Formats: sequence, structure tokens, C-alpha cells
Amino acid sequence: MASSLYLPSSLQKSSSLTTPSFISSSHCSSLFSSRVSMVSTDSRTKIFPQSSLRCDMAEPISVENVGNGKPNIQILNERIFPKFLESARNEKSVNKNGSRLKLFSGSANPALSQEIAWYMGLELGKINIKRFADGEIYVQLQESVRGCDVYLLQPTCPPANENLMELLIMIDACRRASAKNITAVIPYFGYARADRKTQGRESIAAKLVANLITEAGANRVLACDIHSGQSMGYFDIPVDHLYCQVMNLIGDVKGKVAVMVDDMIDTAGTIAKGAALLHQEGAREVYACCTHAVFSPPAIERLSGGLFQEVIITNTIPVAEKNYFPQLTVLSVANLLGETIWRVHDDCSVSSIFQ
Repeated sequence: MASSLYLPSSLQKSSSLTTPSFISSSHCSSLFSSRVSMVSTDSRTKIFPQSSLRCDMAEPISVENVGNGKPNIQILNERIFPKFLESARNEKSVNKNGSRLKLFSGSANPALSQEIAWYMGLELGKINIKRFADGEIYVQLQESVRGCDVYLLQPTCPPANENLMELLIMIDACRRASAKNITAVIPYFGYARADRKTQGRESIAAKLVANLITEAGANRVLACDIHSGQSMGYFDIPVDHLYCQVMNLIGDVKGKVAVMVDDMIDTAGTIAKGAALLHQEGAREVYACCTHAVFSPPAIERLSGGLFQEVIITNTIPVAEKNYFPQLTVLSVANLLGETIWRVHDDCSVSSIFQ
């Protein structure tokens, strides 16, 4: 996948734009390390970050509703689809009845699951998921998976416990239906922040959740931007870790455009303080980028309060319409996840995606 990651279009308006500075919100107090190489071609500045997907879609596909205060949202569907993805999808389309690869979506992020299926040229498998009156979760596969490689698409986003339990029951249903291999595709892996003991008598919930997923019957996990890499070591099964974010270029920000990057935004307290510091140090504009938009209160108030020119996130977690604000841009990771699923299924290299 020959490709490149471009600056947001709003950063390209001026030909005299100085080199943007990148700052990780988890390292706001330090302004002195660099991890990004930059190349200038034509009128664009291309950034080739370490460990990040590079996509050859020159312009983002979006539906803009700026006038009514809604964000820019990438849509991958029958109406709007990048040409390079369309060709890849057509090449990889398979006969549904003869395929030994099955995709099933949980209820956490069905829109992303549908985009992944569309990219892969497949249809989502039929599954019945419902809640009993007391809140218990019921799962029944409505088609055979005997001898199949099954991929279960379910982030453990809020409500985290509900979605995690649903994933475990989906895994159990596939195991009992004699699936050959079960891969839990978890775009957002909840509980990853509880990855160590910082004081006495604390649990390490990341390890507990890893054990639950493994014991339920998963053979492999596929996740995006886990909060810390050490969490992968808590699994006793293979983990494919995908990177959606760029690394950090940090330096003098006076009169420049600053881009803050983090794996997630929860309450936005850290990233908002970092943005305030950047403005204080003379940054002309501040942009925020993250993979997982948890957006717990009061995140929306902090992000839309004027500190940020634009807030760029992905759709690993679905964003409720009530959390839309004019500066928000949502990018899809469907092509990244779909391509990775194909490579895992075909026993091809996954790390080569990021080279």
C-alpha cells in the first residue's frame, strides 16, 4: 500500500506555512524530542511517521455540515468510496457461500463493522443479539461457522462492561459452534489503562480482561492503538497491534501550527491543558488528533471552547450526535482493519502495512 499521510486541508491554506510542531498530550511538559520525518513535494507537505498507517487517498472523503454545527465525517459506503479502496475491494470480493471467512458484528459499533465488510467485499454474518428484561445478554449465530475463520468486530467502548460481556458471549457462541479460528477485532480495547500497579492493593484489569478473552475461546486479538504496548504481553495468544496515530515532532511553537497527538481523549483535561500551554508559548493554531474518542464529560466543552482549530479522531468508537461540534473531524479506520483481517486470513505480513 504505497501511501502518505497529509496534513489537514486547513493547514495547507498558506504557502508560507512554517513547519508544524507536534506535541503528545501525555508529554506536555517536555518539548524536546523528535520522531517524524518530513518531505516537501509540490504544494503539499507529506509526513511519514514511524509506526503509522500511510494512506494514498490524497483528499479525505467527507460530508460537511459546517453550517449547522456538525463535524466532517468520512463515509465509506456505496455512495462515497475512495477509488483505491474500490479497486482493492473488487479484487478481494469472494463468493460468500464458498468463503471460510466470516465477519460478525456486535452492537458496539455496527457502522464501522459495515464499512469493514464493504471494504473486504463481504457481508456481515447473521447474528441475533438481545437483552433479557434483567439485562442478561443473549447471542445466537444464525448461520454455520463450522470450520470457518471467524472475526468478531466489537470495541469495548462505553458502556465498557456491557460491550465486553457481549464480546465474551459472542466468542463463546463461536467456539461452541465449532469455528476453526476466532479473532476478536477490538478497535478500542477498554481497561488498557489499568496496565500496572501504581499503588498498593490495585487490580491490573488489563491482564484480567486479556485472560477473560483468552479463556472465552479467542485464538487471536486485533486492536488499534492500545494505551500501552505492555498490555499485549498480557495475552497468551497472538495480538496484532495496529497504529493509527502519528508520532511526535516537538520544538519551538512560537508563531507555528501545533498538532497534539494522543491515543485517546477521555475527559480532555490533559490535552486541553497542553493546548493552553501551547497558546501561552505563542502557537498560532492548535490541532488535536487522537485515535479513540471516549469523550466523557466535560470533554466536549473543553474541546469546543476555542482552544483547538480542529479535533481529528477516528471511528474506533462511535460518536453520539449529541457530542458533535463544529471543529470535529472523524476519519474511518475501516480500510486499515479490513486490510489487516485479509492479511491475517491469508497468513500475510501485517507489519508491512506500516512500512
